[in-house]
Amino acid sequence: MDYNELNSQLEALISGCSYLVSNLSNASALLCEKIENINWAGFYLMEDGKLVLGPFQGKVACIEIPVGKGVCGTAVLEDRTQLVRNVHDFPGHIACDSASNSEIVIPLHKDGKVWGVLDMDSPLLSRFDEEDRIGLERFCSILESVL
Repeated sequence: MDYNELNSQLEALISGCSYLVSNLSNASALLCEKIENINWAGFYLMEDGKLVLGPFQGKVACIEIPVGKGVCGTAVLEDRTQLVRNVHDFPGHIACDSASNSEIVIPLHKDGKVWGVLDMDSPLLSRFDEEDRIGLERFCSILESVL
């Protein structure tokens, strides 16, 4: 995966656009279009102390996730990327799609606080690695510039 190209495409998509839903929708579509072997890519946004489903591409998903629950809630609680090679080994994993076997979740920040997360799932075990983590963390920092 060429993350430099992906991130340049994201910058071009969101440049000059202040519509949050549009930016997040295009970001999730871009991820699904460009990254192989994923079955879900989208955002959960902090609202009233919990994560609430935002723009995404994939099958229907859980609407609310408490902080500290599942991979997404753990990413918020710990304020760090969660790279899970086998979700079935993750204590408290929330299975919205039974086809998912690996996952990466990256916190998004606004005004120094966790604002939401990027969540990506794959039907493959060990789909995500350190290269993905680094590239997707950069992807998220680009998005943070327009939050």
